[in-house]
Amino acid sequence: MKNLFDILHLRITLAGLFILYFMNITCVMGSDPIRVGISAAMSGPAQDYGTNMKLGIEAYFERINREGGINGRKLILQALDDGYIPELAKKNMERFIADNRIIAVIGNVGTPTAKVTIPLANKNKILLFGSYTGAELLRKIPPDRYIINYRASYAQETAILIQYLLNQGILPYEIAFFTQNDSYGEACYNSAIKAMKTHGFYNYNLNSRGIFERNTLDITDAIIAVLDGPVKPRAIIMAGTYWPCAKFIRIVKKNIPDAIFANVSFVGSHALANALGAEGKGVVITQVVPNFDLDLPLTKDYLADLKRIAPYSSPSYISLEGYIVAKIFVHGLKLAGNDINRESIIDGILNIQNLDIGMDKKISFDKNKHQGSEHVWLTIIGEHGFECLEIKAK
Repeated sequence: MKNLFDILHLRITLAGLFILYFMNITCVMGSDPIRVGISAAMSGPAQDYGTNMKLGIEAYFERINREGGINGRKLILQALDDGYIPELAKKNMERFIADNRIIAVIGNVGTPTAKVTIPLANKNKILLFGSYTGAELLRKIPPDRYIINYRASYAQETAILIQYLLNQGILPYEIAFFTQNDSYGEACYNSAIKAMKTHGFYNYNLNSRGIFERNTLDITDAIIAVLDGPVKPRAIIMAGTYWPCAKFIRIVKKNIPDAIFANVSFVGSHALANALGAEGKGVVITQVVPNFDLDLPLTKDYLADLKRIAPYSSPSYISLEGYIVAKIFVHGLKLAGNDINRESIIDGILNIQNLDIGMDKKISFDKNKHQGSEHVWLTIIGEHGFECLEIKAK
C-alpha cells in the first residue's frame, strides 16, 4: 500500500512539474519580443533619411513598450545600413528574410532600393510596409499582397506641384526638371509629365531636363541642360536628395533669380532648408505628413515621444513619417490576433478601417487598397520655417 501511495505521489509530482514546465515555456514564448527590420541609409550622403525614419519608428515603439508592449511583448526595430545603395539593400533584405524572428520590414528608404527589395518581399512572403518612397512600382493595380504603403504617391505630389505652378501663371513649357538618374528620378519625371497631360499639354520636348547620378554632387551637366534648354524655365521641379538639390538651387538662382524651385517630399525638407540657409526662402516642397507645429493629437504625442528618446534631436517631416508608419503598424499588430506572424500582420493591417491617428485624416486599407493616405500638404520655406500653401484647382 505504501508503494502504491509513493507511486501515486511521484506521478502527481511529475505531472505538476510537467504542467509548470509548459506553463513556463508558454510564458516565455508569449513574452518574446516582436522584431521588425528596416534597411535605410544610416551613413553616407543620404543618411538624414534613414536615421530620421528609424528615429520616428523607435519613438513610437518606445511609447508602446513603456505601456506594456503588445500583450506583454516588446517591440524591437533591427536597423541595417544600406547607404542608399541598392546592392546593400538587397543583402539586408535577404538577412531579414532568413531571420525567422523578423515578422516584417518597415520604413525602408528610397525607390532604387525598393526596386530590388520588392521582388524579394513578394517571393519570400514578407511584408514591406511604409517605405519612404512614393514610386508607382510599390503601387501596382491590383496591389502586391506583401507591399503596403502609408504615404501619398509621387504622382499625387507632382500633380499638386503642377497645379500650383500653373496657378502662378507659369506655362507648362516653362517648367524644367532636375532629376536623379535612377528609378526615383524617372518616377517623379514621368508623374509630372502625366500631370501636365491632364492639363492638355503634350509637347513636353520643350521642357528641359537635367539628369545627375545618385549619391554625387557632380551636377554641372545637369545645370547646363536646364539653362540651355529650348525655353528659359520659370520653374524647376526637382527629384533628388538634399545636397545636390541645394547645390543646384544656389547655382541656378544666380542665373534665374525669380525661378520657383519645387521639390517632392523625398528631398528631406529640413536637411534642404539647413543646407540652403537664407537662400532657401521661397523653395516649395510637398509633404505627405502634416506640419508638426499644428495643434494635433498626433503631433503632440510625436514631439513628446521624440523628446523622450532623443532630447537633442530636432523634429522633422521624415521622423514624423516614421512615427506615423509605426503607429499604423502597431494598430495592425493589434488586429493580427494572438498568433502574430508574417501573414497575420498583413491581414491585420488590411483590416484597418477609418483609423484615427490624430491628424484629421482617417487611414484605411483593404485587399484592393494598399495605400493608407492620399493627402499631400504643400509648404514653402519662409522667414521662420515652413509655411503651408493653399492649392485651388482651376
